[in-house]
Amino acid sequence: MMKAKIVSTVPGSRFELFKVEIPDQWEVDFVDYPLPDEDLIEALRDADFLLVGSVHHVSSAVIHAAPSLKMIHTEGVGFEKVDVEAARAVGLPVCNNRAVNNVSVAEHTIGLILAALKRIVYADREVKNGDFAAVQTQLRTEGIHELRYQHVGLVGCGAIGQEVARILGVFGCKVSYFDTYRPSPERERALNISYLELDDLLGQCDIISLHVPVLPDTVNIINARALGLMKDHAILVNTSRGELIDQPAAAAALEGGRLGALVIDTLAPEPPAKDHPFLTLTPDAADRLIITPHVAGTTAEAFTRMLQWVIADFQEVLSGRLPDRVCNGVTKLR
Repeated sequence: MMKAKIVSTVPGSRFELFKVEIPDQWEVDFVDYPLPDEDLIEALRDADFLLVGSVHHVSSAVIHAAPSLKMIHTEGVGFEKVDVEAARAVGLPVCNNRAVNNVSVAEHTIGLILAALKRIVYADREVKNGDFAAVQTQLRTEGIHELRYQHVGLVGCGAIGQEVARILGVFGCKVSYFDTYRPSPERERALNISYLELDDLLGQCDIISLHVPVLPDTVNIINARALGLMKDHAILVNTSRGELIDQPAAAAALEGGRLGALVIDTLAPEPPAKDHPFLTLTPDAADRLIITPHVAGTTAEAFTRMLQWVIADFQEVLSGRLPDRVCNGVTKLR
C-alpha cells in the first residue's frame, strides 16, 4: 500500500472508539479544531489529504496554500463549510459521505414525529414531576394522534427523504414531497409518494419534514410566509440543518399557537447562545418544542461507515482513481 500524509480535524479517538484501522503506511496528523487558517496551512505542508468534520470550515486561503493536496474529504454528508468553488477552481476534488447516514437520520426523524404526535417528552416530564393523573387527563382531553392518519410532506426527496418515505409507508400514512430533482416515476410508485409544489405541500400536509442541504435557495426556506401557509397546529420537523428555518419566525409561530409542534435536531448556530429564540420561549410554547443536539446522523454504525468510506476513498485516489463521492464537480485527479 502506498504511503500518504493525512491531516485530520476529526479526532483520532473517533477511529479508536469505532475500531476503524488506519493503514500502517499512512502518517496522520490529528489537529484540534477550531484552529487559525495559518496553523492549518502549516499542518498541510506536503499533505496528501485533508479530512474534516462536516461543520468544520476550510477556506479559500487554505485551499490555495496547499498545492500538495490530492483531496479534501468531509466526515459526514454535509460539505457546505468547505469552499468547494475555490477547490474546483484549482482542480481539487472534495468528497463527502453522501447517504452514509440516511438510515440513521430517517429513524431519528420518525422518532421525533412520534414524540410530537404522542407528546412523549411532555408526558414523561409531568409524570416524573408527580402529575400522573393530571397529565393523563390532559392528554386524553386534548387528544394525541396516530401517525397512520397524518399526511406527511417531505421537503427534499434525496437518499434521506426517500428512506423516511419508505419507513412512513410501513405506518400506512399518506406521503407527498417537493424537490427540484424528482425521483423517477417508477421510484415514486415504489415509495407510494406523490409530488406537490412547495406551497401546496405546506398547505395540505399535517407534518412537514425537511431533508434538503443548505444552499442559497434553501436558507430560510421555512420563513414567516411558509409558516403562514401551513395548516393550523401542523408539526414541523428538521433533521437537516438549522439554517433551513427562519428561527425567530418559527418561535413566533410556536408562541402564537399556529405551529402545533417543532421537533428539530439542528440549530443555527451550534451550539446556540443562551438568548437563542428557541431557548427563550414561554413555558407553553417550550412544551411544544423538542430539540436534540445534532445527533440524528451520528449513530455508532454511521460513524463506522463514515470512517471506513473515507479510508476507501483515500485508497482510490492513491490508486489513481477518482472516487464516486466527489461533490464539487471535479472530474479528474490533480
